[in-house]
Amino acid sequence: MPRHAILVIDMLNDFANPKGALYCQGSARIIENLQKLLKWVRDRKNEGKDDVQIVYIQEAHRQNDADFRVRPIHAIKGSWGSEIIDELAPEKDEYIVQKRRHSGFAYTDLDLYLREEDIDTVVVTGVWTNVCVRSTATDALARAYKVITLSDGTDSKTPEMHKHGLTDLSLFTKVMTIEEYIKAWEKGQDPWVGAGDQENKVE
Repeated sequence: MPRHAILVIDMLNDFANPKGALYCQGSARIIENLQKLLKWVRDRKNEGKDDVQIVYIQEAHRQNDADFRVRPIHAIKGSWGSEIIDELAPEKDEYIVQKRRHSGFAYTDLDLYLREEDIDTVVVTGVWTNVCVRSTATDALARAYKVITLSDGTDSKTPEMHKHGLTDLSLFTKVMTIEEYIKAWEKGQDPWVGAGDQENKVE
């Protein structure tokens, strides 16, 4: 049976709070959806099922980080801006991976953690679809994980950015809604089946 990790990417005050330094308007559209998803995972765990896990990816920059050469200062480690929003607060046993680059895999222990937990499928959620979500998904594929993108669990600064991000992700991941994802599990199906663009149809 597959083992999945739901990656909640950068749902932080600086991205998902209107007062944040790099507020991403699309974050407001997915908070409620992600709450539903996380509740479903936690309910499964309470039933003794551990085949779907929650992992938080938290941007946590150093002062004068190289990222600030091209983007405004944001998500400084230890600051309010780097904190995960209250609406999606982790529970005590849910793993948090701090990163300083777009990808959750870049110079972090995410890959080590996933391999220790025998995870074979990475499910990406959060913001921004076309930046950190896409970068994390790309690096997951490079490490031979199966990848799923939840279309209503990801978003970006504009609907256009989100749409273009999903188009790119559809080339190598399974793009589906949260409802479709949950229903597949409840039917005993592997949600990842049918991923990618093997017939080269995406334009």
